[in-house]
Amino acid sequence: MLRRPVLLVVAHGSRDPRHAATVHDLVRRVRAQRPGLRVETGFLDFNVPSVGAVLESLDAEGVRDVVALPLLLTRAFHAKADIPAVLAEAPPRLRIRQAEVLGPSPLLLAALERRLYEAGLTPADKSSTGVVLASAGSSDPEAIAVIADVAREWRHTGWCAVRPAFASASLPRTEQAVRELRELGCPRVAVAPYVLAPGRLPDRIARGAAGADVLADVLGPSPEVARVLLERYDAARTPSLQALGA
Repeated sequence: MLRRPVLLVVAHGSRDPRHAATVHDLVRRVRAQRPGLRVETGFLDFNVPSVGAVLESLDAEGVRDVVALPLLLTRAFHAKADIPAVLAEAPPRLRIRQAEVLGPSPLLLAALERRLYEAGLTPADKSSTGVVLASAGSSDPEAIAVIADVAREWRHTGWCAVRPAFASASLPRTEQAVRELRELGCPRVAVAPYVLAPGRLPDRIARGAAGADVLADVLGPSPEVARVLLERYDAARTPSLQALGA
């Protein structure tokens, strides 16, 4: 029986200790959903272990197959440049496949709704509630377009309206989107952070949500997010995908 590749979750990292704690909580949930799968965590910056250190350790153990999964919601600079550059410096005996980023996915929409319901909304509130889909933001046009597409798709599930917003690099900001929904006439306004873990930009989203009626929590270690990680892992480990650099 072939040994399954190790899943290496590649997180950005943050000076905010809540970030790493949330990443580790999510990885524990992934392990619980797939007993027997080895899951490791590496950080690009600020936290340890680094991605490079994890890869060196795996190589020293004799591991040969790794799926590196970017803990990102869109394909922006980190997925296109930073992570491939780090993986290219891995020990040459490792066969590494880079999985796709997490978004978009219907499971992430389910996770967003879970967080809104945990914050006090109910399914009966959807038609009277406008939602701000608040992401970290990016200067990458592809990433911005994906967020806009997610907002449009989510709107079609019954919300009064859904507006994208960004904590950095792009407009509108969360507070602007809240005002737009008020002006549109939505009786209730909720802010749903489309981010995975707490940190500086999610805190900025929270400040921008001061004029909203409801602020949901970050996606964090929700079961839906864990399932998306496993879906991306399964897709990347199929034989049809080439190892990185092959």
